[in-house]
Amino acid sequence: MSDITQEAWRKYLIQLQVHPLRTKAITAGCLAGCSDLIAQKISGVKRIQLRRLLLIMLYGFAYSGPFGHFLHKVMDIIFRGKKGSKTVAKKVLLEQMTSSPWNNFFFMMYYGLVVEGRPWGLVRSKVRKDYPSVQLTAWRVYGNRYSNLR
Repeated sequence: MSDITQEAWRKYLIQLQVHPLRTKAITAGCLAGCSDLIAQKISGVKRIQLRRLLLIMLYGFAYSGPFGHFLHKVMDIIFRGKKGSKTVAKKVLLEQMTSSPWNNFFFMMYYGLVVEGRPWGLVRSKVRKDYPSVQLTAWRVYGNRYSNLR
């Protein structure tokens, strides 16, 4: 790594220790924004939808980062003192059975109501229709990703 990159990483890790919630919220907002920017470019939009990008960043900052922060604090309490690949697999399973369904549902609601500005009835029917396949896909992706932990 370059000296600049190493110094930036060192400062980031200090902020993560001193202000973990704030740092995770800002990081989640930035990553959500980058993710949406890439998604928009891949989808072939001619002009980046700045409002959408900022609302996705807000979601990462206000919800995703803090939720992940507190979820992992609870997981640390539940699995206190336990380490190793079996513990990691148990944490992943617990997260996938609890927070993953909630987070996917919440994001679909947020995206429909806030980002797209659709009325409640349309969002509700779209979530009812699409949510099962979204969640099953998420489980398949995570299942494939962590299958080497067995």
